[in-house]
Amino acid sequence: MRVKVLSRNPDDYVRETKLDLQRVPRNYDPVLHPFEVPREYTRALNATKLERVFAKPFLSSLDGHRDGVNCMAKHPKSLSTVLSGACDGEVKIWNLTKRQCIRTIQAHEGFVRGMCARFCGTSFFTVGDDKTVKQWKMESPEYGEEEEPIHMILGKTVYTGIDHHWKEAVFATCGQQVDIWDEQRTSPMCSLTWGFDSISSVKFNPIETYLLGSCASDRNIVLYDMRKSTPLKKVILNMRTNTMCWNPMEAFIFTAANEDYNLYTFDMRYLESPVMVHMDHVSAVLDVDYSPTGKEFVSASFDKSVRIFPVDKGHSREVYHTKRMQHVITVKWTSDSKYILCGSDEMNIRLWKANASEKLGVLAPREKAAMNYNQKLKEKFQHHPKIRRIARHRHLPKSIFCQIKEQRIMREARRRKELNRRKHSKPGSVPLVSEKKKHIVAVVK
Repeated sequence: MRVKVLSRNPDDYVRETKLDLQRVPRNYDPVLHPFEVPREYTRALNATKLERVFAKPFLSSLDGHRDGVNCMAKHPKSLSTVLSGACDGEVKIWNLTKRQCIRTIQAHEGFVRGMCARFCGTSFFTVGDDKTVKQWKMESPEYGEEEEPIHMILGKTVYTGIDHHWKEAVFATCGQQVDIWDEQRTSPMCSLTWGFDSISSVKFNPIETYLLGSCASDRNIVLYDMRKSTPLKKVILNMRTNTMCWNPMEAFIFTAANEDYNLYTFDMRYLESPVMVHMDHVSAVLDVDYSPTGKEFVSASFDKSVRIFPVDKGHSREVYHTKRMQHVITVKWTSDSKYILCGSDEMNIRLWKANASEKLGVLAPREKAAMNYNQKLKEKFQHHPKIRRIARHRHLPKSIFCQIKEQRIMREARRRKELNRRKHSKPGSVPLVSEKKKHIVAVVK
């Protein structure tokens, strides 16, 4: 057996006197260049600057609605098909490849409150202010045929949301209560309720398909199991939750969009505190949707901006806004994970890139290799102050910029007040509450 032993001669690295120059060991391997790190740093800096130069996320605007866009739905089988419902009861089906409307239906009187596509993609459902649930064919009617729903259910109260099961011919609606319907029947299979307030949205879990969650205006997020006739548990927050979205890759994780400007990612097994609080918006968050990868989600807010958050980070990596965009009511992440669609008050649906500086179209092999190399360099040097500053910098509208500044001052004042109270009180009389637990009122099982 051969054993290699490290042996060092002290004469090679110990100084004889303190005035001697320190000997620096050098690797004479021709592959390793002595200036490799400075060179790579410069390349990483240039790559980061170019990323910001080429960050042009806005692709196009789909206009045609005559009132604010209130809800949207994705086609489960076709990437290029998107459905949108407006506040005047009109539903439009869009072709994203051609960027034009291919079909218009006058579906309801009053608002279209919610819509969803059937899991096979042959039809879709809409609910509106006229207390009806309607099922429509995805295909356009033949020449001479009238535009009529396949199936219609007239309810007793206004339905505020709808979602379809991911595998079966079952859908859920919400209003005064959560109703679960079989497509073949005109009365609900079961009605679930916990509390007395109206429910604003209901969502089926894409993995554990018998689970569903709902958000009510009495600040509750309630979780149900279809196999039981009673709800599972609920969490009560400080302010109302507008909507929620399940993570498509992790069965127990969901994110809730709240009125207190924050988003909360929960693990449904431990509702006592959220996994992460996402804070960046400066007004109520109205909608949220996950990327198909489950690593990021996009949120729409009343502050006229759209933000993209990584699931495990408290702050957004990207903020999208335009001068004309008003309150963003609904947002969707396309099934190929490349684009984001948002519908807003001023009757437009906007199409954005999910990665702001990504080059669209076919890439040459050398381009692809250069992009991957630059990406690795940016990751290697991401914590260097100069690179981090350039990568994080975003231009914001003046209103949002001023509100962020104002909220920072308010947050600092609250923190200072709490520190002073703790300093001048008996030890233990002012408890230390973590940021995650501050917003939870109670968990009821």
